[in-house]
Amino acid sequence: MSETPSSCRVDPLIWGHGPRIFEIFVEPTCPFSVRAMGKLDALLQQAGEDRITIKIRFQSQPWHMFSGVIVRAILAASTLEGGKETARAVMNAVGAHREEFEFLHHCAGPNMDATPNDIIRRMERYSGVALAQAFAVPELQAAIKWHCKYARQNGIHVSPTFMVDGLIDPAISSGDTVEDWMARIFAD
Repeated sequence: MSETPSSCRVDPLIWGHGPRIFEIFVEPTCPFSVRAMGKLDALLQQAGEDRITIKIRFQSQPWHMFSGVIVRAILAASTLEGGKETARAVMNAVGAHREEFEFLHHCAGPNMDATPNDIIRRMERYSGVALAQAFAVPELQAAIKWHCKYARQNGIHVSPTFMVDGLIDPAISSGDTVEDWMARIFAD
């Protein structure tokens, strides 16, 4: 199973190159995912790039009504100059303004009148990354489907969900400290 479409280079959202694999399944507007994402740089620094590989996976959730649009735009950003770092900048911009991409009680509020193009323009404004053209590349569908299939085959239902070396660890939480994560990830 390939992580990238054949004619569109989606840069995998992977940092580090160590033997311990830490995968985090996120929904970019989920407050718990945003909190967890904010800890990844510290985790990589404390663990060391030679000891851990961090992989960001998407768990698009329909109650986050623009989730599909936002996930596609982030993956589109990974096809642009800067690859995964550009995607991370877009994801961080969404996280920093997450309430502007959400609905009140997942069903009401100002975003009821927003279109996908409005959301893309908002993401562009906050991130400084031109996304519209890359968003429209049909081959991105393969990357989106890969993330969905990968999450489903691993029984991922909520965000964030954490996997260590291919096994879900339900004891890891977005509310934990990086030190708590380290203890769980490197427990042998």
